[in-house]
Amino acid sequence: MMGKWWVLSLQLAELFVSSMVHIAYGFYIFSTAVAGDLSLTLSDWLFGPNLTDFYKREESTGSSRGRDLPPIVLVHGIFGFGNGRLGGLSYFAGAEKKDDRVLVPDLGSLTSIYDRARELFYYLKGGQVDYGEEHSKACGHSQFGRIYEIGHYPEWDEDHPIHFVGHSAGAQVARVLQQMLADKAFKGYENTSENWVISITSLSGAFNGTTRTYLDGMQPEDGKSLKPICLLQLCRIGVLLYDWFDIPMLKYYYNFGFDHFDLSWRRIGIQGLFRCLMGKAGPFASGDWILPDLTIQGSIRLNSHIHTFPDTYYFSYATKRTRKFMGTIIPSGIFGIHPMLFLRVLQMSQWRHPLDATPPYKGYRDEDWWENDGALNTISMTHPRFPVEHPSQFVTHDSEFHPLQSGIWYYKIVEGDHIQFIINRERAGVEFDLIYDSIFERCRKHAFRKNPTLPNTVHHN
Repeated sequence: MMGKWWVLSLQLAELFVSSMVHIAYGFYIFSTAVAGDLSLTLSDWLFGPNLTDFYKREESTGSSRGRDLPPIVLVHGIFGFGNGRLGGLSYFAGAEKKDDRVLVPDLGSLTSIYDRARELFYYLKGGQVDYGEEHSKACGHSQFGRIYEIGHYPEWDEDHPIHFVGHSAGAQVARVLQQMLADKAFKGYENTSENWVISITSLSGAFNGTTRTYLDGMQPEDGKSLKPICLLQLCRIGVLLYDWFDIPMLKYYYNFGFDHFDLSWRRIGIQGLFRCLMGKAGPFASGDWILPDLTIQGSIRLNSHIHTFPDTYYFSYATKRTRKFMGTIIPSGIFGIHPMLFLRVLQMSQWRHPLDATPPYKGYRDEDWWENDGALNTISMTHPRFPVEHPSQFVTHDSEFHPLQSGIWYYKIVEGDHIQFIINRERAGVEFDLIYDSIFERCRKHAFRKNPTLPNTVHHN
């Protein structure tokens, strides 16, 4: 009896520490965005808007210079945000400034992979987001969402294809969208195909799920339901209250993406909130949110319908912050791992699937999943592996990416935690520039189907 109380006490202590660390980091990000906006406002008040207008003109000029280039679309991961959210803060730490034609869409930060892929399509083509009638009825939300009066790349088609670069869950969003294009899944667009995508580059991509979802509260038995007391339950309650109060200023700065569920107090009232909190309605009741997609079981369900296409180029940077010491996987350091992730690096390196639960796939071994970056397991980030392994090639240096062959996942393992190459570029140092310069250069000079017209400095032997 005492043993059970001791275990429960440890679990509650771990939950308290984890929740405090995540809340503190979230507050830091939010306050940084607000401080940046206040600083810009103060600068305009003191010195006038001329300096701001200058930067806007520079940005416009850069966009016009790159108008003949296929766009590189940066797709954020879970809890992420695109341009226009959190003030002037950049999810990709300013990497989008490295090229003349980069788009950074703002998608639902906690919505399902499916919903985010639909949103991404209409962000690019324009029009009102259509989540699909069947899916919307099954999940209990509106069929239609945000309206894009003008798409960010309305000419998008097979003759004007796109490069996608996805971080974390954003990589899986790009894959699901490419499959939707191949399946002609968008009503009114019967000519879509997988060849609308030139390349997909993954940065710490969530291809095969993560054991962290179970540590945070997903049930390892099914990969769908939540444990009664866990970090994700606190997250669920916080998100529901945030959307229910529907405070315009807060929603302007950050939006979890559940507007199509109509969770505002104006629509559902107290009774509707109670039903959502009790798990009777809303995205967490229907399972139409991102965490079930990030379990190993959920990723296998997604992967069973997604192909690696023969005419598309695929690249992956897998990250890890663990090493082997005397036969045991441990964190590779203390100071190099973000405080928000250190505990999870340690826990994931010791994870064991419950003996009384069915393994997520045939041949599952705990030790295959111990290498990790604090959010995803390294085995999950290299290339799609389950339920069927896709063609892949391991490389140690970027020079080995050439000559390129389409239809193969080239992957490289990089030392870094899950947020090493986003938000704060100073943490990655020179490695930040090396990674993104390599990605953008590859998109511009190597991964193409037709000879590029720009940049005109490219020559082929």
